[in-house]
Amino acid sequence: MGRAGSSSTFRAGAFWRADGWASEKGHEGTDMTVRVVITGMGMVTPLGNDVPSTWSALLKGVSGAGPITKFDASNHDVRIAAEVKDFDPLSWMDRKVARRSETFTHYALAATRQAVAQSGLDIAPIRDDVGVLIGSGSGSLKMLQEQFQLLLSGREDRVSPFFIPMMPADMASATVAMELGARGLNYATVSACATGANAIGEAWEAIRRGDAAAMIAGGTESCIVSIAVAAFDSMHALSTRNDDPQHASRPFDKDRDGFLMGEGAGVVVMETLESARARGATPLAEVVGYASTSDAHHITEPAPGGTGLARAIRRALKKAGLEPEQIGYINAHGTSTPYNDREETAAIKSVFGEHAYKLAISSTKSMTGHMIGAAGGAEAIFTALALRDGMLPPTINYETPDPECDLDYVPNQARAASVEYAISNSMGFGGHNAVLALKRADG
Repeated sequence: MGRAGSSSTFRAGAFWRADGWASEKGHEGTDMTVRVVITGMGMVTPLGNDVPSTWSALLKGVSGAGPITKFDASNHDVRIAAEVKDFDPLSWMDRKVARRSETFTHYALAATRQAVAQSGLDIAPIRDDVGVLIGSGSGSLKMLQEQFQLLLSGREDRVSPFFIPMMPADMASATVAMELGARGLNYATVSACATGANAIGEAWEAIRRGDAAAMIAGGTESCIVSIAVAAFDSMHALSTRNDDPQHASRPFDKDRDGFLMGEGAGVVVMETLESARARGATPLAEVVGYASTSDAHHITEPAPGGTGLARAIRRALKKAGLEPEQIGYINAHGTSTPYNDREETAAIKSVFGEHAYKLAISSTKSMTGHMIGAAGGAEAIFTALALRDGMLPPTINYETPDPECDLDYVPNQARAASVEYAISNSMGFGGHNAVLALKRADG
């Protein structure tokens, strides 16, 4: 796999502890020699309701932003978002399932069916060794808001009996398992904006330690609702460019003024390389490293200097057996907020040193908006596609350089580049950091 030979070289049969590499088979039986590949990908995004349409729009630099249509935002200071468009849940599930599940679950199930179809993974009628790990940052805030309005207006008798089983963040993962017959490992990660990346990383670990033969993993979110927009606006986290929504999200640009809310889902099917080859599946990319850390610093602001993210990047690279110089592309968290972009840039410089200035870095949130819990899943897919197709998506709306953000952010135009290794960064409120390291699939 072209791993570097140095003091940080990956060692088969070893695992990382705080005091270094341990010469054992691995934590809880993890086999560190197992290679895990992505064989299926599915998406619902503000740019398209599948992977091909989303990827095509992304490479063209199309923005998914526009005025909010999901509720009357006329009284809000922020009236723009990146909404999913023309999505019909009945194209992906029957009417009963659609009626008894919320939008974030609809997105997850649609993305999952796409990913499973591409992978050719046979789950029917049931599989005890296929797990599902799909996270959401908030579950259904829409249902929460609606049901509380009923309660507070004195209509307690109208509160839905499906409120509890439809609202929680785990219901996307649970519904996918029920619909597909996947009876293995099943839960949901909840780590704010790092949720989707944590889900994929933990699923990777589950396969390597033998808890599943295959995993369906990613993130989903649908939180463009009145209470969420008002709350994020109160935090001064959102862009207020209401008159120019397509230029509102401008990661790393000096004039950035906040993120643009997005929504959707990004889900992958992962399995061992051995399994994929045995059944003739086509690996789309290989997941070679993952790490998660906590800033333990502040409820919303990243640690100064991006130290928490830097630790996650270093650990992900170490678990992958990679030297920093082997990374050719970073899909950045890049939210378009002043603090995040500055501290993420600092983290990249801290880890990569002079190589940071040779790296291609892009924030696809400039086009999709911030998909919150779905962001890490979608951006892992974008990273895999960049490796597969040799095309790096741009950071659009990059117009005025920021002296504190002085790296190569692939400004405004997609770029052809042959890259073997890449990472995807995710950072979440609460100080959550998750980093995935990916390798281009072997030919």
